[in-house]
Amino acid sequence: MTRIAYLDGAFLPLADARVSALDRGFVFGDGIYEVSAVLDGGLVDNASHLDRLMRSLGEISLALPVTRERLIEIQKELIVRNDLAEGVVYLQVTRGAAEREFGFPKDATPTLFMCTQAKNIAASPSAATGVKVKSVPDLRWQRCDIKSISLLAQVLAKQAASEAGCFEAWMVRDGLVTEGSSSSAFLVLADGTVVTRPNSNAVLPGCTRKALLALAAEGAIRVEERLFTLDEAFTAAEAFMTSASTFLYPIVELDGRPIGTGRPGPVATRLREIYLDFARRDAADPANRP
Repeated sequence: MTRIAYLDGAFLPLADARVSALDRGFVFGDGIYEVSAVLDGGLVDNASHLDRLMRSLGEISLALPVTRERLIEIQKELIVRNDLAEGVVYLQVTRGAAEREFGFPKDATPTLFMCTQAKNIAASPSAATGVKVKSVPDLRWQRCDIKSISLLAQVLAKQAASEAGCFEAWMVRDGLVTEGSSSSAFLVLADGTVVTRPNSNAVLPGCTRKALLALAAEGAIRVEERLFTLDEAFTAAEAFMTSASTFLYPIVELDGRPIGTGRPGPVATRLREIYLDFARRDAADPANRP
């Protein structure tokens, strides 16, 4: 089946999607992206992702070239055209094509690109086995709360993790874990308390993280939003990560050392089940379906 993408007003085969070599996303990484999960053919927590998109666009003074309502229509159309039952819808907005000058161009039209990717999220084997994580220095800039397409530091972190036989990298600054290269980071203490770093300019405000914290509160699971060190992570009873494309994966090993029993723990397992139930309900909402 030919994958269909959307680019600047047109649906077309992904292989035919082309942007200018002078597009500022290509030249400067001047753009914002977002990823929404799809489960059972419906969008999951999409309003939260679009809220974050609009915030990030505002932080860099970049206009969305279509209305929010039209954006949702395009997402749903891509789900239909690609017969996507489970996976993600990716969208990217750049400042558009212009002569290569650092300052914002006056007349450039923003570029909007969107596509889908099929993924096994609900029944991913990694959710059952847990994943390994490697710690790396956090080399990023000071505005990690903006979902910028400038992801070189995260690419290098993920590559270092891959070369070490790990699924994810946890980035560390001044001895403190900030977040994963493409996920939010969590610990579980011996008493069952869930610990995660509070939102700030140092981390991306995770949408899955936000939903999970609300669900944890409903389930009477105690949560502490505070800083934590790599040393504390080594002694945690459990650890896990969240993202739109994984929901929740237990972490069973960090830097070659087992976390807890070295197997997915009961708190992470329960929270994943709670989140999956939420995701299926949200995806079944008529407002989130094509």
